[in-house]
Amino acid sequence: MRKYHALPVALLAALALTACQDGTGTKDESAAQPGPASATVTATDPAEGANSGGAADGTTGTRTTKDTKATKATKADKAVKSPTATRVSCNGSNTTVTAKPVPRPLNHMLLTVRNTGSKPCDLTYYPVLRFDEMQWVPQPINDSKPQAVTTLAPGESGYAGVSLSAADGSGEWGTTGRKLTVGFQGRTPNSDGGPSAIPALPAKGVYYDSTLKVTYWLRDMDDALSY
Repeated sequence: MRKYHALPVALLAALALTACQDGTGTKDESAAQPGPASATVTATDPAEGANSGGAADGTTGTRTTKDTKATKATKADKAVKSPTATRVSCNGSNTTVTAKPVPRPLNHMLLTVRNTGSKPCDLTYYPVLRFDEMQWVPQPINDSKPQAVTTLAPGESGYAGVSLSAADGSGEWGTTGRKLTVGFQGRTPNSDGGPSAIPALPAKGVYYDSTLKVTYWLRDMDDALSY
């Protein structure tokens, strides 16, 4: 069963002091409003065999056939019934989140978010991570910032790479995390994007230190693990 809860206000306030704003906001899409069905035009020549450009005796006129009216009515009906493709924010209520340490790169973990909702959702900025009761917010890897927001269609997945600790042992405050909370940002930097997710960690926990960093949300798994 997927678990989720909101991040503390204190964490979001701390994030606001350190996070970098970017222009990855998105615009909602909306379907065009259908036009009215075409009005019936009285034909000037109802005779069989007349072409659409004039009457059978050669006089000019306007002709609207039953097939043409039926086609236009069908198109208008489809336009009215077509759904509006409105994107929402990805968060713990409409996704499943997994967190798995990887053998390479060394000391890295991969976050995977899969859209389980019925609408496209936006993974904005980068995940807000917290191990156990950690009181500081890991910073993003700025070089990983994508040119556009990562949008997931229903069933699609997005990724973020986590650099857990320094390979050369230069990090401080090394400890093992037993619980991970993944927070989501909203349309503006450091805003609340909705319920958090709590993905399962290995039974032995995950080691991290003061160099803990995370990439922005990306569409490609290899890209997420390249930092």
